[in-house]
Amino acid sequence: MIRDAQMPPQTLAAMDLFRELPPAALETAATCARVRRVPKDMCIFNQGDDNVRAHAVIEGSVRITQSGSDGAQVVIRFIGPAEMFGTVALFTDKRYPADAITLAETTEASWSEDELMRLMARYPQIAINVILIIGKRLQEAQDRVRELATQRAERRVAHALLRLARQAGHSTVDGTVIGFPLRRRDLADIAGTTLHTASRILTGWEKARLLTSHNQHLTIRDTSEILRIAENATD
Repeated sequence: MIRDAQMPPQTLAAMDLFRELPPAALETAATCARVRRVPKDMCIFNQGDDNVRAHAVIEGSVRITQSGSDGAQVVIRFIGPAEMFGTVALFTDKRYPADAITLAETTEASWSEDELMRLMARYPQIAINVILIIGKRLQEAQDRVRELATQRAERRVAHALLRLARQAGHSTVDGTVIGFPLRRRDLADIAGTTLHTASRILTGWEKARLLTSHNQHLTIRDTSEILRIAENATD
């Protein structure tokens, strides 16, 4: 069951969308936000829905999945705490381009189009932040297209792991744990390869003790070696 939740204004300070805003602006943004506690494996929105809002994760994680005309699905990206999602639809055709599914119990905040536009008009830094976020994700998409066109699957899987580690990794005595629960299919999707190929690569790396997997959580034990694989220029 989806439940309403509370959000202190200072929580917004950590979000990319509200970076460098003064306390008064954070208070205003928090006042007009809809905050919800969403159970694991729940759909926040569906691809094609037109009741579009700007979303941000406060706590938890979300998988963004897109379907093609043939019904086949592919994972586009993962969203972690302090990251926005679904917002680009406000500036395009007013329809969500993908599904958003919670990977764990998640607290998310959202703003209607009118609310976001009023906030941006009053606090232009929010508009600048939106541009920076979209630009960063566009650069990531361009990198992934280049990798798909020019690199072997092993390098693409290594790049995918390193991006996820930068996005949601935290250090432990065993290595860098990626905070998102990951299926091998997820890594195959974001690396642009087949499940069979991704599984073969990951199994080989586990045997070589470059990484470990437990309850769908990956730990990179040897980041330098994964980085060496990703940057191998022999392709």
